[in-house]
Amino acid sequence: MSSKKVLIITYYWPPAGGPGVQRWLKFVKYLPQYDVEPIVYCPSNPSYPVVDSSLKEEIPEGIEVLSQPIREPYRLASLFSRKSTKDISSGIIPKAKRQTFIEKFLLFIRGNYFIPDARVNWVKPSITFLSQYISQNAIDSIITTGPPHSLHLIGLGLKEQIGVKWIADFRDPWTTIGYHKALKLRRKGKEKHIQLEKNVLSNADEIIVTSHFTKKEFSTKTNVPITVITNGYDNHHVSIDKKDAKFTLSHIGSLLSERNPIVLWRVLSKLIETHSEFAKHFRLNLVGIVSNDILDSIKSNGLEEFVTVVGYVNHDEAIAYQMKSRLLLLIEIDSEDTKAIIPGKLFEYMISETPILAIGPDGSDVEMIIKSTNTGRYFNYQNQQELEAQLLTYFEAYKNDSLNVNAIGLQPYSRKELTKSLSTIIKEL
Repeated sequence: MSSKKVLIITYYWPPAGGPGVQRWLKFVKYLPQYDVEPIVYCPSNPSYPVVDSSLKEEIPEGIEVLSQPIREPYRLASLFSRKSTKDISSGIIPKAKRQTFIEKFLLFIRGNYFIPDARVNWVKPSITFLSQYISQNAIDSIITTGPPHSLHLIGLGLKEQIGVKWIADFRDPWTTIGYHKALKLRRKGKEKHIQLEKNVLSNADEIIVTSHFTKKEFSTKTNVPITVITNGYDNHHVSIDKKDAKFTLSHIGSLLSERNPIVLWRVLSKLIETHSEFAKHFRLNLVGIVSNDILDSIKSNGLEEFVTVVGYVNHDEAIAYQMKSRLLLLIEIDSEDTKAIIPGKLFEYMISETPILAIGPDGSDVEMIIKSTNTGRYFNYQNQQELEAQLLTYFEAYKNDSLNVNAIGLQPYSRKELTKSLSTIIKEL
């Protein structure tokens, strides 16, 4: 049987860093094993907020990668403020009361004049280029992945023009995603987002989402088949000599303003003040982009001297931090909207042989996964006493050299197993 040829339309591709690139880099790695030939289409000159050149080494040999130029407003916006532009592009949006005039201006322009997002100028030229390429190269189907959700408009345009089979992959929700509230959208902007989302959800042949909450939301908006394919973990070659000597609690990845676990800072401050042994051994590692709001909260709770801000590191270094740490911290905003968000790092956390300490809204998909895999403990923002007790339990286990995790049921979250599910959808179109 001949292989199915699928064109994957993505904004994030190596050397892009961060979680957005991992999902489809791994799918592309494994699809050929299931008789699917992936071809990647991405911008030739993107403005990636985070770069990780080491990920280029993970691109499978022989994969065809097409690219076309993109015009992005971030280059022009950087003439006003390079730092604010980079922060907003990275997802770092300061709280409203702390925003400068330039930041408010940039958010207003971004929200109301670039709908659905700042990559919308790539839509029309991509449709023109790809409609010809697809027709000339016997492409069986296309996949668009967002955010940025403007890439789904490329799929919509190709569907309308040449009738190609189209799968829309949503790594995050669209109109219900948390940062929409920060974009200062006017009524017309909100209505346009809703209409574009409806057009995409109604015209795709298949929809893939990364969480059950998103599937539930989208099921009220379309009759198109929806499948949950989460992010996952992959085997890696990283090894460590031993765990950290200190009682390290490490957060890997971006820690943005709205994801500020003040309850945790208060608990840690109390434990440091009342338990001299805890204060002697404790260390908080922040590995990735961290907003100033987070750092200010840490400082105001007297934790500054116990914190190491590492900054962004490449993927292998991030895995090493996960494996060396004594505990891994996972934080999500306390909101109904974020119950659908499953950070990609969760799955790498799960195979790190390090317990996860997670804080987020009740009833989230993350809570379900952590409990079902026995990979850590999950708390809501009202569980201060329980959180304190659990940290002390972990600390006692650390002192006794018995702090470990006994994970179960991880296989369904392997990248290879998830790609098998994806290949079935592609073949059945």
